[in-house]
Amino acid sequence: MVISPLISLMKDQVDALNSLGISATFINSSLDNDEVEKRIIESGQGKYKLLYVAPERLDSKRFVNSIRSITVSMLAVDEAHCVSQWGHDFRPSYLAINSLVKELPRRPVITAFTATATEEVTQDIVRLLSLRNPKIHVSGFNRENLSFTVIRGENKQDFIADYLSSNRGQAGIIYVATRKEVDNLHHWLQRKGYAVGKYHAGLSDEERARSQEKFLYDDLQIMVATNAFGMGIDKSNVRYVIHYNMPKNMEAYYQEAGRAGRDGEPGQCILLFSSQDVQIQKFLIEQNQVAPDRKLNEYKKLQGMVDYCHTTQCLRGAILKYFNDENIPEECGNCSNCNDNRELIDRTIDSQKIFSCIWRMQEQYGVSLVADVLKGSQNKKVLQYGFNRLSTYGLLNHYTVKEITDFIHTLIAEGYLYLTEGQYPVVKLQQKAIPVLKGQEKVFQKVRVKGKIEEVDNSLFEQLRSLRKEISQRNNVPPYIIFSDSTLREMCEHLPLDENEMLNIKGVGLGKLENYGNEFLEVIREYVQENNIRKKEITVSQEQPKPEKSLPSHVISLNMLLEGMTIQEIAVKRNIKPVTVQDHILRCGLEGHEIDWDQFIPQEYEGLILQKIDLLGAEKLKPIKEELPNEIDYMAIKAVICKYKC
Repeated sequence: MVISPLISLMKDQVDALNSLGISATFINSSLDNDEVEKRIIESGQGKYKLLYVAPERLDSKRFVNSIRSITVSMLAVDEAHCVSQWGHDFRPSYLAINSLVKELPRRPVITAFTATATEEVTQDIVRLLSLRNPKIHVSGFNRENLSFTVIRGENKQDFIADYLSSNRGQAGIIYVATRKEVDNLHHWLQRKGYAVGKYHAGLSDEERARSQEKFLYDDLQIMVATNAFGMGIDKSNVRYVIHYNMPKNMEAYYQEAGRAGRDGEPGQCILLFSSQDVQIQKFLIEQNQVAPDRKLNEYKKLQGMVDYCHTTQCLRGAILKYFNDENIPEECGNCSNCNDNRELIDRTIDSQKIFSCIWRMQEQYGVSLVADVLKGSQNKKVLQYGFNRLSTYGLLNHYTVKEITDFIHTLIAEGYLYLTEGQYPVVKLQQKAIPVLKGQEKVFQKVRVKGKIEEVDNSLFEQLRSLRKEISQRNNVPPYIIFSDSTLREMCEHLPLDENEMLNIKGVGLGKLENYGNEFLEVIREYVQENNIRKKEITVSQEQPKPEKSLPSHVISLNMLLEGMTIQEIAVKRNIKPVTVQDHILRCGLEGHEIDWDQFIPQEYEGLILQKIDLLGAEKLKPIKEELPNEIDYMAIKAVICKYKC
């Protein structure tokens, strides 16, 4: 049984499973009572392997009594962060899951899945689902195919117009904070001729379902939506996610941004920030009738999001640090901060003036008032408190109030200042600001440039995509269920001309080859003939190894290691991070490939590493690393674990 929070997605998920030959069904409010009873009986008779159920269904005693007659071997909880009030999308119905388990005649194995959970939420999941001796597995939060961009202070509509103009034909989501803004932006894009839909809680169930279905079936290229849209969305070819307003916290942002590039192809995650976004989110927090401690926590998370929008450090690193990921790059090379190659600007003098002003205001006021004093404002509050008599009054009058405010937020994000929590936060000095005030350290800042996305024109890809759309309409299934964008792009690259070559394409199995293969082969053959393309004669027999391109990426890295290359050399050659190469090697080892682990383990420390693993366990590497000498890296620890596990 799968607990899934979105009724609108159950049918698509079940269709996808059935197309793969896995028997599945769902029970939700779209069915009448007779059909519900029928599906429960058929589940009990073994007709289905997977039964999808909405959490709200668990509130029904009649349903729970019916389920008791079925032997449930596993209970899978999707979007498990919804069980925690500290998560970004708390659903009270999730609290009924534990009661359901107690009602079942035999306790099933319980599994829980989420893409975005902090340590606090993870512990809540364990406690509220009453998991027994749980095995907690964190696969890592890094999505290398996604690039991250934060843009501040630009006209948002102008940016949207330019971006969509150069990315026509690409599927994307634009997240907006309020229903009214969704309606306005949707209407504006419609007038410009875009195939655009909208989604928010003010629409009827029927309107939302119709809009979502059109987006899934590629009838709409753009979806403008509030955060009501998208949890568990299974559309693999979303090429960009634009946040028109800053979201309320990092969990919400990363889950929403993570709906781009699920097929492994590049995806753009762009956040358009303005100071008004903070006020919108504060208003929304105040509208929530929640306990004071939870409200305080929401303000704390909101400040973390503001810090993200102002940091000059690697954006990917900031996200991974928030989720306590162990492999955090100093630079990822795939975000707007890392790709800004202009010279640093020395902002030490400006920083000293800001720190001095905060000190003279006795660290008792917010960012806006500090900025007003530095600007030399004549507003009522500045004059009322006598701040116009401070020596720092007007010291930054050559900047606008917005520029001063933005830089103060940058200093907060970089750890020189901090804000107290709550609706009216006060800005205070951190220890890191003292050496700057004393002239012992400098502060530098980069000015961000707009990222430019190049449009790739591929006529064959468009032909294959049109064919996929035609087949999807014929079979009444979303296009991505037939083939993902990444599979179509691989067809364009390798140009398979017969069934054997088609089977070498990732994502093409015997079932899909039989159902759709000939139609796609026909389009590719015609394209090759029309463009007079001569393919190199390559014969792949069962005795011969496949060409390197058909090998999984991690196996390619292993082969290069076995040829005598170092991890650093492999990373440079393949244009990937050294930590990615390490992960490839570790994965190969766990899959059974022969690897000499000793080359990664300092011989004199192997016993000590083993001793610490025995003492602390192998679930988390950071505590082990902290107990070892600095010269022992994470790869050495992982290699020891793999050596003895294998």
